[in-house]
Amino acid sequence: SLSCSPPRRSPSAHPAVDSSYSCCASSSSSSSAAASSAAGAEGMTYKSAGVDIDAGAELVRRIQKLTKGDVSGGFGGLYPFGDSYLVAGTDGVGTKLKLAFLLDKHDTIGVDLVAMSVNDIITVGALPMFFLDYFATSKLDVDMAESVIAGIVDGCRQSSCTLLGGETAEMPGFYAEGEYDLSGFAVGSVKQDALVDGKRAVAGDVVVGLRSSGVHSNGYSLARRVVESSDRFDYGDALPGDDQGRSVGEALLCPTRIYVPAARAALGKYDIKAMAHITGGGFYENFPRCLPDGLGARFDASLWSKPAIFSFLQDNGRIADAEMFRTFNMGVGYMMVVDGAVARQMESDGYFGEHDAVVVGEIVATDAKGEARVEVEFSTQ
Repeated sequence: SLSCSPPRRSPSAHPAVDSSYSCCASSSSSSSAAASSAAGAEGMTYKSAGVDIDAGAELVRRIQKLTKGDVSGGFGGLYPFGDSYLVAGTDGVGTKLKLAFLLDKHDTIGVDLVAMSVNDIITVGALPMFFLDYFATSKLDVDMAESVIAGIVDGCRQSSCTLLGGETAEMPGFYAEGEYDLSGFAVGSVKQDALVDGKRAVAGDVVVGLRSSGVHSNGYSLARRVVESSDRFDYGDALPGDDQGRSVGEALLCPTRIYVPAARAALGKYDIKAMAHITGGGFYENFPRCLPDGLGARFDASLWSKPAIFSFLQDNGRIADAEMFRTFNMGVGYMMVVDGAVARQMESDGYFGEHDAVVVGEIVATDAKGEARVEVEFSTQ
């Protein structure tokens, strides 16, 4: 392989105080089965497209056993360092890469890669410090690789972090011709007394949502199935109702929004009790990860507008509402839990307008001890 950074060192023997795992872009929650059973039997589902969120959740549970209960189900792993925590996250961009290959557009996929990790670690208040990438391909196309890395650099700039290094692996015969795979790793830090851990959240708190730029980097196996199984439209066709006049493919390749600037602005001014990055698993799987036992959330989907790509996918794939909210971000890629008075102050200060935010729901008490449940009042128009 062509190494772009110093050799990888062996992991430290010191245990992490709080590690975090996700699989197939999901984490376990008691709402999974309910959401799955609510999905239409005749319509497309993430599972029918080849991704089993429940299997991923089961793997997470098994990893928790292997790590002897150290896993909390949060969005980043914490390691004590003086009076701070180092917070680390790792992720990829899934089969969104297939669209980049098909449409031969590689300059924004690196933004997606950075976003997936930095958006995770900022949920506990950790400001990203540096990022590393892994780029693997069967035969190195220098121009293509440069385009990908340029996107990574752009993502790091948006996140105010340093691209510290990476690995470029050329493995003949391992990947299909013209294809590659990406992984990213972000590390940030937060003072221990500034950690956002969700423990202060209470019933009656408000959930502020930050709008997404589109599908982001999850659910693409299902999105691709919708498009590629149709004989009526293709990626090059105009996306109905899109306010930017894009094609279906252009809308699907829109880079993931990086929430670091918006989160940083909120953390510096308001009392933020909890935050969640809405990725694979949608509302049902991700939001419970930021809540303490005994609390859940109720969302009203009529409170915000959804990018046109979601109605396009739902209508053409005949996807049930519950399945949409279990697979996609549905127009809200990041959430903050605050007191109602704080939400009103954020709105009056102009934070909502500047950072494209809106109130999307509220925190509620749950009957089941130790289970965080999510309810969504559907209105996907």
